[in-house]
Amino acid sequence: MKPDLSRLLRPRSIALFGGGWAVNVVAQLKKSGFDGDIWPVNPKRADILGVPCLASIDDLPGAPDASFIGVNRDATIEVVERLSAMRAGGATCFASGFLESESETAGGADLQARLIKAAGDMPILGPNCYGLLNYLDNVTLWPDQHGGPAVESGVAIVAQSSNIAINMTMQARGLPIAYVVAAGNQAQIGASAIAEALLDDERVTAIGLYLEGFGDIRALEAFAAKARARGKPVVAIKIGRSDKARAATMTHTASLAGSAAAGSALLKRLGIIEVETIAVFLETLKLLHMIGPLPGASVCSVSCSGGEASLMADLSSATDLEFADFAATQRAALKAELGPIVTIANPLDYHTFIWGDTPRMTRVFSTVMAETFDLTVFILDLPRADRCDPSGYQCAVDAIIAAKALTGSRVAVLASLPENMSDHFTREFMRGGVAVLHGMSEGIAAISAAIAAGRLGKAEPEPLVLTAATANQSSILSEAASKDALSGFGLKIPKSIQARSIDELTREAAALSFPVVLKGVGLAHKSEAGLVALDIRDEASLGVAARQMQTVTSEFLVEEMAVGGIAEVLVGITRDPTGTFLLTLGAGGVLTEILGDTESLLLPVSRNEIMLALKRLRIGRLLEGYRGKPAADMEALGGAVMAICHYAAAHCDRLVELEVNPLIARAGDAIAVDALIRLNDVE
Repeated sequence: MKPDLSRLLRPRSIALFGGGWAVNVVAQLKKSGFDGDIWPVNPKRADILGVPCLASIDDLPGAPDASFIGVNRDATIEVVERLSAMRAGGATCFASGFLESESETAGGADLQARLIKAAGDMPILGPNCYGLLNYLDNVTLWPDQHGGPAVESGVAIVAQSSNIAINMTMQARGLPIAYVVAAGNQAQIGASAIAEALLDDERVTAIGLYLEGFGDIRALEAFAAKARARGKPVVAIKIGRSDKARAATMTHTASLAGSAAAGSALLKRLGIIEVETIAVFLETLKLLHMIGPLPGASVCSVSCSGGEASLMADLSSATDLEFADFAATQRAALKAELGPIVTIANPLDYHTFIWGDTPRMTRVFSTVMAETFDLTVFILDLPRADRCDPSGYQCAVDAIIAAKALTGSRVAVLASLPENMSDHFTREFMRGGVAVLHGMSEGIAAISAAIAAGRLGKAEPEPLVLTAATANQSSILSEAASKDALSGFGLKIPKSIQARSIDELTREAAALSFPVVLKGVGLAHKSEAGLVALDIRDEASLGVAARQMQTVTSEFLVEEMAVGGIAEVLVGITRDPTGTFLLTLGAGGVLTEILGDTESLLLPVSRNEIMLALKRLRIGRLLEGYRGKPAADMEALGGAVMAICHYAAAHCDRLVELEVNPLIARAGDAIAVDALIRLNDVE
């Protein structure tokens, strides 16, 4: 059963336990104008900031909806147990020294287990958690300063870092924040469950997640499904992209994919828009709050500077933004208003000829907005009021807002520098229904994210293939055994023989058709060790090649050479620490690390997803037939990848990683000429 966080998130009564930290919470509650009951519990004080204290928890007049517990970790467990017994609505646990400190201080894990048991059915945030801010209802269950004002609607942010959460509240970008909830250790309630509960508030327009880890993947799937059903977009930052968690794995796939690829694939699969910086995170949430996901990528940029127009075009070149041409009727109307000197193009530099003529500026801006652009963006940096007079720019402000009112179009104003848009003008624009973006790079990234949000499908993805943590011991199957295992699921492999001596090799090779490939057995990366000989045309040459390898290995694998290859493809599957399985498709063979040309998906995958991923690769042009060369059999290639995925799904309880590299795509089929599988040892 999912926890009920409604009383905790929107309390009418709050109990506080502790000294100095509880004083801070009372100060914030009074400052925010919380009009519910405040019940400090402190036997050593008569009052806290004028609010009478209770001597003990037994003196509480009722079960509080929410509690802030700011005592030490042992006392925290006692307070939580008492609150749970009286059926309180929930609590935030501020104390540290639980599971997060286990590596430094013994006993943290045991204390956290005791805390969870003490809480029972009562929801708790943390421990090691600041708490929550509800700017809709003036609930500031928070023991520190914060910068958010009261709002009537806005975005909700769930953060696994209390300090990052504080920083976000201090933003001066005009983002209306409805909730900020710090997740802390997530001992009982994870970030996904918190975010899912926030979706129930109709005043919340979008959700932002600051994630250090994913936690319960099934809970994240449930949250994403609910967000999709409610039509509320989700934006996330996932830190730890540089973590080399797979440095000890055996395959090229693992070293190429890394932990960041699995995280990004997970978010994409669930329809969560991933961004990389806090600035872009806030700007994206703001644009989604004001306008929502964009229905298309057609953007019109408007400025009175050629430099700004050029910068917009240059900085947008590697994004999803599309600067479509004006319609013929627009071009004629704009030419009539702006005169012969102005070039009518998108991005548009309308020059300064009409500056100061608000009605004329309104007509021009309305003409730009009137057609089918998905978003019209005005580049506008305003003078700083402490040293300059911005009143001369009021004409542009008024004209943009008036044109927005006349057309009902989606409109944003973008300041090329974040500091060049004051809070005063930000509020004025937003009251007029115009989104304000602070910073050109950040604004363009936010627009691109809103375009991506608009492209998300409404179909529910299949539940992810998940498995438990990897065992300590694992074993690698030989190449022959790996290929044989995969061929049982429909993967085509070359005819081959194995031999433990040169005599056996030359005797058994008669069953094969030349040319053949000789490989030494025993090492994962055979090419680097000189254990691969290609295009061997006769038995004598086979013997020579085997004798050259004999100093390294005495066991051989010889197979018929796959000729007529169009492209070599890498297909790898690795088990991520989250328990998901990451499928990596890329350029294979000797080009794997050189090109780094990969696409990542999570299992299970559909054939259509595989085909689209293959087309996105740089080698996709080779597969389709490049400069008159024959095309690969894409159906056969897709089928080969599906066969590998089916093997992985069937062995997900033991699979650690597998790689087919290369899978040779040919005009009539796809054939795997090398494979490696690593499985957990059976206990």
